[in-house]
This record gives sequence, structure tokens and C-alpha cells, in this order.
Amino acid sequence: MTGAQPVAVLSGEWTLTGLRGRLDTLRRQLASADAARAGHWDLREVTRLDSLGATTLWRAWGDRLPERLEADPHTLDMLRVAAVLGPCRPAPRMRPRRGDALVALGRLGGALVAQLLGMIALSGQILFDAVRMLRFPQDAPLRELSANLYKTGVTALPITALVGFLIGVVLSYLSALQLKTFGADVFIINILGIGIIRELGPVLVAVLVAGRSGSAMTAQLGVMRVTEEIDALVTMGVPATLRLVLPKVAALVAAMPLLVLWTSASALFGGMVAAAVQLDIGFGFFLDTLPRVVPIANLYIGFGKGLAFGLVIALVACHFGLTVRPNTESLSSNTTRSVVSAITCVILVDAVFAIATRHIGMPT
Repeated sequence: MTGAQPVAVLSGEWTLTGLRGRLDTLRRQLASADAARAGHWDLREVTRLDSLGATTLWRAWGDRLPERLEADPHTLDMLRVAAVLGPCRPAPRMRPRRGDALVALGRLGGALVAQLLGMIALSGQILFDAVRMLRFPQDAPLRELSANLYKTGVTALPITALVGFLIGVVLSYLSALQLKTFGADVFIINILGIGIIRELGPVLVAVLVAGRSGSAMTAQLGVMRVTEEIDALVTMGVPATLRLVLPKVAALVAAMPLLVLWTSASALFGGMVAAAVQLDIGFGFFLDTLPRVVPIANLYIGFGKGLAFGLVIALVACHFGLTVRPNTESLSSNTTRSVVSAITCVILVDAVFAIATRHIGMPT
């Protein structure tokens, strides 16, 4: 500050590089009482000024130019840019209102309804495509169907067998610890048979397939949406749902019951091995007793669950893949939502099956 009238003289580089390490100190000096009394600002010795320096001065001046300002044309231009940008203040915190929770619940319900309507529309389109394929067999996407059968079925055999075997071992081991206490060792066959064939096998396969094949379907369709390949197919007159969605749905519906049978067999084998080690139950006795204590209706229920789970997982995966917006963030979030939604739908469908078949296949 100089002279009778306070004059603030600034110099040097007021840029991102020049202000590095001393920006907070300069801000405190600009906010001091001496700077506030200055009515005359001399910026002629400022060698360089960028948007950071101009914004810093603009805020220190209270979002307005001082009464007297001396500066070169470039500095004045940068200050005018800061004036055009206007004040940058944090948004005021909104107090929660009484109806905010109701609004959030309404938005959630609206989003859920929109997703359900999208799923229904996709299901109807797939039905139309299936009818068209039956009327014109030469248009059937056989190669796509074969490729998806291999991806969702054959390549899933090792992991499902391994997980099924380990689950069977764990379930048999934990059951044996309790059955030994009551001398009911032989009932381990009932527990493993009913639990695995009727419930655990189908649900376990559905969770694995939703995380493995379902996410892959969503990611594939999402990438095609981001790269505009689907739009290109539509432009060329190729029905996207017939070539991309229908083969995935049909392949997963066909593969899921077989995967359920394969995984249930692996889990029963693991339980049989653990029962032989823990309870000294021979393989022959286990295999001979299993058909007598587990009605064949449980196998049909497991097959039916496999069909329903495959249809639900494929529809959810394809729906979220087709609704991906053209950016990578949407792709990642839709893939995550696809897996979570598929598993949730599987559990809901399993609950419906449990209620509908509660009197079927249970030993008397």
C-alpha cells in the first residue's frame, strides 16, 4: 500500500504455475483489511495472468471491479472473462423437506415400472421373432444359437461341477455332525437328495450363470450399443433382437436344465464322498437308497426351475444390455445392475416355485 490513498500494486506471474505453493497466502493477503481499504489497484507489473489468477482477484474484489484499476489490455481481457463466468459459490444446502422421502420412493417405483415395461416389451418382441423363425426357418440364427449354447453351456461345465462338488462336501459334512448326535446317519441321504435336487442345485447354477453368462451378455450388447453396431444392424434392415437377443435367450433356456442336472449330480457325488468318510456310508448303499427317499417329482421341479431361471436371467441380461447409453460408465453400471437384478429375480421365482410346489415331491 502506498501514498495517501491506499494503492495495491501487484506484480509477477498470477498463473497456475506461478501461484503454486503460495495461493492460500495470497488469498489471505487479498482478504486482509489493508487490501479491503485499497481503492486503487495497479496490475501493470503483472507479467502473466490466467483464469486462476483472474478468478482469485475477482473473488477478492467481491465479484466486481475496483473503482480505479490500471492494467494492460490482456489483463483486462482475463478479468472480463472472470466477470462473465460470474461468482462461483457453493450451492446452498437444502434442508430436507417432509415429502422428500415420498418423492424418492415415487421415483424408485417409477424406475421399477419402467424396467418392467421394458422387460415386457422385450419379451413380446422375442415372441414375435420366435414366430417369425418358425414361419421362415431359413432366417433362423442357427450359428448364433450354436455359439451361445457353447458359451453358456459347455464352457460352464467345469466351474459348475467344481462348485457343486464342494457345496455337496460342505453340506454333507455339516449335516453329518448333527446326525451323528442323534444316531440318524442314514437320513443324510434324504437331506442331500431333497436339498440339492429340489433347491440348492437350481439356485446355485442360477447364481453362477447370472454372474458369469448374464454379465457377459449384458457387456456384449452394451459394447455393441456404445460402438453403435446395433444401430448399424437396424440401418441395414437386420432385426437386432432376432440375431442378438433370441439366440441368447433360447441357448440359456436350453442349457440351464442340463447345467442343473450336471451340478446336482456333482453336488450329490461330493456329498456321497463326504458321507463315506464321515459316516462310513458306502457308495452302493447311497445310490440304492437315493431313488427311494427322493421322489422323481423333485427332479422335474429342478428341471422346471432351470427353464424358468434361464429365461429370467437371459431376459434381464439382454434388457440391461440394450438399455446401455453410449458411454463406458453406463456400461459398467448396467452390467452390475444386470447381475444384481438377475439374482434377485431368481430368488423371487424360486419363492414362487416353493409356494406352488409345496405339496409336490415331498416324501410321506
